[in-house]
Amino acid sequence: MNPKEGGKTQRTPELDADGTDRSGHTGRSSDSRFFNRELSWLDFNERVLALAADDARPVLERAKFLAIFSNNLDEFFQIRVSGLREQVVAGVQGSSADGMSPREQLDAIQDRVEELVARQTQTFEGDVRPRLKAGGVQIVDWDDLKKTQREALREEFERHVYPVLTPLAVDPAHPFPYISDLSLNLAVVVRDRTSGLRRFARVKIPTRLSRFLKVPGGRRFVPLEQVVAAHLDRLFPGMKIVAHHPFRVTRDAELEVEVDEAGDLLETLESLLLGRQRSPEAVRLEVAASLPQDLRTVLLKELHLKRSDLYVIDGLLDLGDLWSLAELNRPALKAKAWHGVTPPELAPVRGEPRDIFEALRQGDVLVHHPYDRFTTSVEALIDQAADDPDVLALKQTIYRTSAEAAAPIVRSLIRAAAAGKETVALVELTARGDEETNIAWARTLEKAGVHVVYGVVGLKTHAKIVLVVRREGAS
Repeated sequence: MNPKEGGKTQRTPELDADGTDRSGHTGRSSDSRFFNRELSWLDFNERVLALAADDARPVLERAKFLAIFSNNLDEFFQIRVSGLREQVVAGVQGSSADGMSPREQLDAIQDRVEELVARQTQTFEGDVRPRLKAGGVQIVDWDDLKKTQREALREEFERHVYPVLTPLAVDPAHPFPYISDLSLNLAVVVRDRTSGLRRFARVKIPTRLSRFLKVPGGRRFVPLEQVVAAHLDRLFPGMKIVAHHPFRVTRDAELEVEVDEAGDLLETLESLLLGRQRSPEAVRLEVAASLPQDLRTVLLKELHLKRSDLYVIDGLLDLGDLWSLAELNRPALKAKAWHGVTPPELAPVRGEPRDIFEALRQGDVLVHHPYDRFTTSVEALIDQAADDPDVLALKQTIYRTSAEAAAPIVRSLIRAAAAGKETVALVELTARGDEETNIAWARTLEKAGVHVVYGVVGLKTHAKIVLVVRREGAS
C-alpha cells in the first residue's frame, strides 16, 4: 500500500502480464525477457514499505516495517550498489542478463530509490508519526519542548551525551575527518567571534546511545541529534554557531576474499573486517533538505561522491532507529505476538519432557518453523543429544547464531564436546553481517574441544543440517 492520498489508502498495483505495474515500474529493460536483479530487489523492498503504509496494521508494527525498509536499503547500498560502482570504475562494458550496463543500473537504482525514500518519508511524517502521537508515543522537536523539559534534557545531555562527543573542525591543520559507515552526523558551521572566520565542523551522533531520548514526565521522545544541536555552544566555546544540519554516510561493506589470499580463512576474514572499519569507499550521502548547496558540495567533494550519490531527505534521517520505539511496552499499539506450537509427537507427557529419540523411533517428525516451535523441536533434539550417553557424535552446520551470551545450540555443542562426544561444527564465517559473531563462536568452540571447519572460499554454506550418531539397542 502506498502512503495515504486524499484520505484513502492506495493498494499496491498488480503486475500486468509483461511485468509492469500500472505506475510503469518494471524490474527489467523493455527489450529483455529477464528481470534486473537489483531493480527486482528494490521491488521486494517496496513490498516491505507497503506493509508500513498499511493503516490496518497497529502503528508500532508499521514503525517496525519502516525500520526494516531502511535497514534493508542500507545493506543494498553497502553490498550491491558498491559492487556496481566498482564495475563502473573498472571500466566494465558488458551488460547483465537483462541487457543493462553497470552505469545504466546505477542510474535506474537512483531514480527508483529516490521515489521509494520519498514515499517512506511521507508515510512516516504524514501518517505513522501522527498515529504514534494519537497512541501516546510522540516524537517531538526540541523547539516544541517547554522550558522545564529542556532543562531536564540538558542535565541528561551533560551526564550521558556530552562526555562521548568529539567535535572535529576542518582547517589547514585538520583535514576532513573520516566519516564512519552508517553514522549519523551534524554538519556544523561556526564563526570565530574575534576574526569572523567561518569554519566547517563535524559532530558524530553517538551510536551507543538511544536515538530517541525520552522527555521526563510522559511518552514524548526527542531525536538525539536535536538535543546535541541545541548544546553545540558547549562543544565550540567562544564560537558562534551559524548553522547545523544532519547528514549520513554509507560505505562499501562487501568482504571480498580472494581464493589465492585465503590460506587461513579465519585470519584473512579477521583482517578484512578490521579494514572494513575504515572502508575508504563511500557509496551514498543522505542529507536533510535544509542543508544548503554549498555544504552539499563540500561533503560530496570530501567523500569523493557525485551528485547522483546524493539523497535529500525531507524529514528524519535513518528511520532504521524506529526499532527502538517498536520495542516499547505498548501492547495496544502492536500486533498480537505469535507463539509457535509444539508438534504432538514432541509434546511433554504428564508434564515431563518427551524423549525425542523415543519419538523418532516411532516415525519421522516434520516441523515447519515458525509455526512449530524451534525450541521444543530442533533445539530440544540437540540439547538431549548433548547429554545422552548413547550419542556418539554430533555434527552441525552453523550459519547464523544468536548473541554470544545466548546461542543455546552452540552451548549444547560445547557441552557435547566436554562429555567426550565426537563434536564437529562447520561454521560459515562469511555470513553477511554476522562475520564477527561467527568468528568469536568459532574460537569459543575450538577452545571447548569442538572440531571446527569453515566454509569453502567462494561459496556460502547456507544449509542448516545436524547429524546425530546414536547407539540404538544392542547395536
